[in-house]
This record gives sequence, C-alpha cells and structure tokens, in this order.
Amino acid sequence: AVSALAGMEGSPAARAKGERFHTVTPLLESWALSQVAGTTVLLKCENVQPTGSFKIRGIGHFCQEVAKKGCRHLVCASGGNAGMAAAYSARKLGIPVTIVLPEGTSLQVVRRLQGQGAEVQLTGKVWDEANLRAQELAKRDGWENVSPFNHPLIWEGHASLVQELKAELGTPPGAVVLSVGGGGLLAGVSAGLAEVGWQHVPIIAMETRGAHCFNAAVQAGRLVTLPDITSVARSLGAKTVVARALECTKEFEIFSEVVEDTEAVSAVQRFLDDERMLVEPACGASLAAIYSGLLQRLQAEGRLRPSLAPVVVIVCGGNSIDSRQLQALRAQLGQS
Repeated sequence: AVSALAGMEGSPAARAKGERFHTVTPLLESWALSQVAGTTVLLKCENVQPTGSFKIRGIGHFCQEVAKKGCRHLVCASGGNAGMAAAYSARKLGIPVTIVLPEGTSLQVVRRLQGQGAEVQLTGKVWDEANLRAQELAKRDGWENVSPFNHPLIWEGHASLVQELKAELGTPPGAVVLSVGGGGLLAGVSAGLAEVGWQHVPIIAMETRGAHCFNAAVQAGRLVTLPDITSVARSLGAKTVVARALECTKEFEIFSEVVEDTEAVSAVQRFLDDERMLVEPACGASLAAIYSGLLQRLQAEGRLRPSLAPVVVIVCGGNSIDSRQLQALRAQLGQS
C-alpha cells in the first residue's frame, strides 16, 4: 500500500531521496506580539509544514540519508510530531514504517498515522516502554530506528531553518526564541547559526516547569533525568535532554528559561486570538517568552540589548491540539 501511495503521487522513491520534504516556511511580522514586546517580533511559521511541525526538517533529512544507505523499514516511537514526520517521509520514500505508541494513545492519532500509510503498534503504558519496543524492532535486518531528536543528521536537517532566516533577513536577528523538548531543535538552530556566521545571536530556550530537563541540566552543569513529566506540554516530555544541547551552552549565548503551564496555555489562547493560528502548549512555551514579558525582563536585566534587532520566534507548531483539547487544558488549569 505504501509503494502504491508513493506511485500515486508521481514521485518515484528514487527521486524522493533527492527532493527535500520540508517547505520553506513564511517569516511573518506580528503586530500583536510586537506591541507586547515593545520590539519587532517575527514569526517563523513551522506550524504550516506538511506534517504540522518543524520535525519534518530533521527527520525528513535523516530518513532520506538512511534510505540512500539501503534502509528497508523505518520504525519510530512517537505519536506526535516526530511520528508524523517519520510516517510522511516513509510514504514519500516508498519505505514501510512502523510507529510504536503507548497503549493509551488517542484513536485520532492512530488514524492520522495510518492515513500516512504507517503500521501502528501499541505497546506499554508510557513512551519509554514504546521506545524500548522500537529499539527491539530496529535490530531487524534493514530496519532503522528514527529518534525524535537525538542524531546529528536530525540537527543538520533542522539547521535549514536558520539558512532560510539568513536568506530572508540578511542581517542577524536580535534573538531567536525556541522551545526545548529533547533538544534537537536547539542543537539544529545552534548548528545553523554557526553555519551562517551568526553564532553571536542569543538563543532564548523555553521550557515549561515539569518538562524542564534542559534547564535542570544547565543549573546542575551536567545531564539530569527528571523523575517524571508533570507538564501539560506533552511534546516537551523528554526526561533527559540530548548531550549536544548542553554542549551548545558553552559555544553559544543561550538563556534557559522556564514558564508555568498556565503561561504556556494562556499564550496558546492569546496567539489563537491574535494570529488565528492554533498551536500546542509546547509551542506556547516559546510564545510565552513574549506574552509573559520575559523578553523585556531579559532586557531590563541587561542580558539582552535595550534596543533589539527584530526577534524571531520559532512557531514550532504541533499535532496534539484541537479546539476541544485547548478548552480542556484551560479548564484543567482554571483558565476557562
């Protein structure tokens, strides 16, 4: 069925290995967020990627490279943005893919992945257990495990985002704001900044409390494993950040900041009202850097310049949200 789908698109798998799977996303000036920030805010709209998030940049690149080396079957433990990117890439490449998810995964997610031609297996109670199953499957001959965030090829793919910023802006932004889950986007953006000669541009790395594995590592000066993920921002739910993300703090100016779930979800609602775009709470963490006044606090503390060049917020997007879920989150946090 997968190869038939690939054929239907008139895109032979051989050619798919050469064409990139992500799109060049819009960079939009936000009047509403600029008003709040007191400086120009530009939105890098990764929410309009074909798979709904930035993940297709890195995972698409990874899948293409392993396909060139003869991979015959992809496997990925993720029901969210990484799983969607892996399933989409596999369909484009004409390679079968198995997505392993925890047993409690919603039927909506399962159907969406199956719609991309993926085989879905439900295993274990939590992602970590599903991931063990994926690693077991990846031992089969010709199978390749797709990590959601931990591979140099994935970071290399994410670096394309900064190349687009350079092409459109020409001059460096005042700062780049992004969300940190496992740290793949942070590692990729850092690599991209180095590639285009912008390594002096500050990165504001946002997390929600209860999914703050990067901030915990920065505070401790070493990798820290959180005992549990208690944040509602499930897409930020890595218990340990990748080692490369922590290394980046020694090479780049990175401000690690944590907001509360209430601030992230409030930012999702305000962004929906301001820009008519619905993103998940993991993305709300980045938007909260503006809406909660954090950017201005960093300026007041002298950590960012008082007069800033335009600030780029990476709107990382996300599949795990709809209007009903947003209302449920707001009710859970006492906001409705």
